[in-house]
Amino acid sequence: MNRLRGILFAVVFAVAFAGAVWALDTQEVKVEYSADDYIETEKMKMHSKVFHAPGKERKEMYMGETGGEPNSIMIIRWDKGVIWTLMPQMGMYTEGSMGAGEQGSEGDMKITEQSVVGEEVIEGRKTTKSKVIMKDSKGRAFGGFMWVTKEGIQVKMDAIFKSEKEKMRMKMELKDLKIEKQDPALFEIPAGYTKMGMPGGAFTPPPQKTGKETMTKAKDDDDDDDDEDEDETRDSRKSRSLNKLKGLIGR
Repeated sequence: MNRLRGILFAVVFAVAFAGAVWALDTQEVKVEYSADDYIETEKMKMHSKVFHAPGKERKEMYMGETGGEPNSIMIIRWDKGVIWTLMPQMGMYTEGSMGAGEQGSEGDMKITEQSVVGEEVIEGRKTTKSKVIMKDSKGRAFGGFMWVTKEGIQVKMDAIFKSEKEKMRMKMELKDLKIEKQDPALFEIPAGYTKMGMPGGAFTPPPQKTGKETMTKAKDDDDDDDDEDEDETRDSRKSRSLNKLKGLIGR
């Protein structure tokens, strides 16, 4: 569970940092594509499949090698201002909000510095390397380098996240990039999934019967048994009275 939280944190970090792509060119990535996404921090490595369309992105995350059913799926809908996290094994999902219309925004995260460093070829594609630093009112900061194609696709990133409590370096790189049409269904919640309650960011399980409730139910059951015993006693008394009356009449 801790590892999964770390993975989701790393992905959200990458999404927030990727918001700088828009600021660099002020244009949304118009093309649709798919790729293998590799993310690495000091503590873990993650391989996921990414599918992108204008205003939408899907990340299928795997704990181990890619193959079979993903451990979790993150659907990022910049066009709706929401992030859905799907758990295929449970058939459930959570929903989190993001700044509607602000791709990759994390609250009041603002770019404080950006500059073009030069050009490099990554995975056979010419890219522009830029330095970007972002900060918010809570003192959190994202800073590092990103490599972006002419279409605006961020194919590589090397950045550091800092807050009062933690510091994390993360590297990201896309491989096997394919610019092609994507199925719209990839960016929707599949039929049959149930939404999980997440007040305050914590999962709220269905209410369980407490010991008190169990005792109350047991007491109610006992009361029902007592009522049945009273009914049986009442019927017995009535039967004896009738038999006694018959005996008197017979005399």
